[in-house]
Parts: sequence; C-alpha cells; structure tokens
Amino acid sequence: MATIEVTDENFQEITGRDGIVILDFWATWCGACKSFAPVYEAASEEHPDIVFGKVDTEAATQLTHANGIRALPTVAVYRDSIRVFFQAGALPKPVLGDLIAQVRALDMDQVRAELDSHTHEHGHVHS
Repeated sequence: MATIEVTDENFQEITGRDGIVILDFWATWCGACKSFAPVYEAASEEHPDIVFGKVDTEAATQLTHANGIRALPTVAVYRDSIRVFFQAGALPKPVLGDLIAQVRALDMDQVRAELDSHTHEHGHVHS
C-alpha cells in the first residue's frame, strides 16, 4: 500500500482505527523531508498491513498545531488509536524498520493499563 494523504478532515478517522498508523509530517520546502520520502515510501511497500500517512504541514495547519509539530520531518506512530511514538527528524531506513518492529511487538493491554494509571494519577475520571 502506498502512502495516503492525511488532512485536518480525515486525521481522526485514520488514526482512530485498530492496527498501526504511521504519519510523516512534512513540507515542500523541507530538504530533510525530501530525502526521507523515499525511505518512508519503501517502508510502506514493505509493510502493506500498516497505514502510512503523509501530512502536508502547509495544508493541514490545524493538525500540525494540535500535534505540536516544531520540526520537520516529524514521525508519529499510532497503534489502536493510541500515539505510541513521536519524534522529530528523518529516520534512517534501519531505524524506521526497527521502530516498526518495536511497535508491532508492543503489548497494547500493557500500554492501555499504563495510560489508565497516568490518567487516574492526574485525577481524571473515565466514565
């Protein structure tokens, strides 16, 4: 599966699904983004079960702001609608591959339990 364009409008729908979703926040003027693009594209071909989205930060300004994007490119990874990784900077191919392997290996029950315990510590109540 090739990369898909993620916008202010479809972000919730795309990141809110089960499975793994990886987003690449980029811009046309960003040189590092241009060199990262083929690496990202190749990974999308190698992992057809993962959704690889690209966010044009010039177009999706709301999304860029909401995610606190300060440097480009920034890679964000969601699994089962939970953000599990967020880092600025182009990832070399082996690092991206390793990241994907780590996200696949996550115990999501444990991740959710940790999130719940953090939420409860801060006095928020889940209904």
